[in-house]
Amino acid sequence: MRRTRNAPVLGAAMTVRKIAVLLEAGVAPSHAWQLLAEDGDPVAERVVPVSVGMGTASALRAEGGPWSDVAAAWQVAETVGAPLASSLRRFADALRDAEETRDDVAVALADPTATARLVAWLPLVAIALALLLGFDIGAVITQPAGVACLLAGLGLMLAARGWTARLVARAQPGARLAGVQSDIVAIALSGGVSVERAISAMTDAGGGEPTPGIRGVLDLSQRAGAPAVELLRASAAEERRHARTEGRLRAARLGAKLLLPMGLCTLPAFLLLGVAPMLLSVLSGAVPALAEPPSMSIFGLSATGSAV
Repeated sequence: MRRTRNAPVLGAAMTVRKIAVLLEAGVAPSHAWQLLAEDGDPVAERVVPVSVGMGTASALRAEGGPWSDVAAAWQVAETVGAPLASSLRRFADALRDAEETRDDVAVALADPTATARLVAWLPLVAIALALLLGFDIGAVITQPAGVACLLAGLGLMLAARGWTARLVARAQPGARLAGVQSDIVAIALSGGVSVERAISAMTDAGGGEPTPGIRGVLDLSQRAGAPAVELLRASAAEERRHARTEGRLRAARLGAKLLLPMGLCTLPAFLLLGVAPMLLSVLSGAVPALAEPPSMSIFGLSATGSAV
C-alpha cells in the first residue's frame, strides 16, 4: 500500500529532453550520450558502452520501462530518416505528461491508502489494549477456541492487506505510455514514408500492432486529405488526456472500494483478535489484574474488604 513514485519515468523525460537539446545544437547522437554519461546520468553511463556493439535503440530497450517506448521511437526515426531531435522532444513531453498523471493519481490515493493502512493495525491495537488491561491472552490462545480466533484473525488481516494492495495497484496508471503508438507512427510519417511503411517500421521497432483508433485516424486523413502527422499527434494528446482523467476517476472510486476489505476482513479480525480473547478470558474465570479488589495490610494482617 505504500506509495511508489515512478522515478524512471521522470528520469527518462529529463534525459530525453537533454538529448533532444544536444541534437538540436548539432551534436552527434553518440557524442550526446557520451556527454550525458560524463555529466553523471546513470542511464547514459549504461547506454554508452552497450550501444557500441548493439546500437542505441537496443541499448535503450534493455533498460526496460519507459525506455522501451523511447527505443521504439529512436529506432523508427533512424530507420525512416525522420528528424530525431524534434521527435525526442515530443517524446519527452509525453513522458512528462505520464509523470504528471501518476502524480495526480498518487495525490488522490494518499488519503484512502493512509486510512486503510491505519485501520489495518486495529486488531493488533486491540491485543495490546487487552494485555494492558490485564487479560491473560496467552492462556486464552492455548485453548481450542482461542487458537481458532487467532488463526482466523491473522488470516483475515493478511487477506485485508492483500485485497487492499490489489485495489491500490489497479488504481495506478498503466505501465505503457498513453498515445505512444500514435506518436511513433507520426514520427515515421514525418520521415516521408508511406502509411504502410510507417506501420511496418513501428511494428518492427517493438511498438506492437496498430490499434483500431490509429487505423481510423489514418483512414480519416486519407479521406479528408488532411496531414496524418498532425492528426496522429492530436490523437496521442487526447489519449494522454483521457488516461489522466481515467486515473483520477479510478483514484476517486478507490475510497469506496477500500471499505470492502475494511468491513469484511479488518473489522472481523479486530473482533477475533481483540474482543473474543477478552470474552474468553472472562468466561474462563481469569479476572484482569486491574479489576481485582485492592488488599489492605494492617499491622502485618491482611484484610480484603472486611474489618479484622
